[in-house]
Amino acid sequence: MAGPEAAEPGSAADSRSAVRPETAAHSEIAEEPKAVESPAPEAVAESPEPGAPVSARTAEAADVDRMAAVLARAFADDPVWSWLLPDEASRPRRLEAAFTILLREVHLGHGSSEHTGRFGGIEAAALWDPPGRWRTPLSAQVRQAVPLMRAFGLRLPVALRALGRIESHHPEEPHWYLAFLGTDPQAQGSGLGTALMRSRLRRCDETRTAAYLESSKESNVPYYEKFGFRVTRELRLPGDGAPPVWLMWRDPEGV
Repeated sequence: MAGPEAAEPGSAADSRSAVRPETAAHSEIAEEPKAVESPAPEAVAESPEPGAPVSARTAEAADVDRMAAVLARAFADDPVWSWLLPDEASRPRRLEAAFTILLREVHLGHGSSEHTGRFGGIEAAALWDPPGRWRTPLSAQVRQAVPLMRAFGLRLPVALRALGRIESHHPEEPHWYLAFLGTDPQAQGSGLGTALMRSRLRRCDETRTAAYLESSKESNVPYYEKFGFRVTRELRLPGDGAPPVWLMWRDPEGV
């Protein structure tokens, strides 16, 4: 899920990969049937500071804590996460715990998630899954069980039902899945999200591979459309007061 930054998301391209049930069949930013690819050239975008370019860098284990903190801040006001974690006082802590689990147990091992920031810092993160790799293996689900109970508390059953509904609509066609895209609020408007999007989408075009995401904010839909995504469905989540999500697909360009 993605969130805004002058329409640069704090993304939830989106908020469901962490607690996805094993039965889900889904490939959102999830992506890949892949043989892990070698690092591609970095995408560079101009920072507002003259002479200070930003580049997309492959996420490593040492980056997990900082990336989780950035994503927690980016999604603090996200409609889906706010509904899943309604207590504002505990939400920051629970969000950071959830993103830490997702990074370590789900996304990091694919070698396709990236981060960027001004002057070499980490101020934005994109969690991508390669084609055919968006489903969470049973072994990872088992490892996540207790940490997820701590992160979601009594809201875990609600989260599982909602995220299971999203996964049931995940496309089966091969694609890269953008599970989350988020920029630290204090860095939004700096082109960081754009650098991360261009980094992966350029490679999608080179390999003629589609991309998929779910936006948890209607205001972010135009941002993703700017990169060639189109809405395929507005999906209402189950449960009282549940917000909708927008499923978005992108065909490779130049084909």
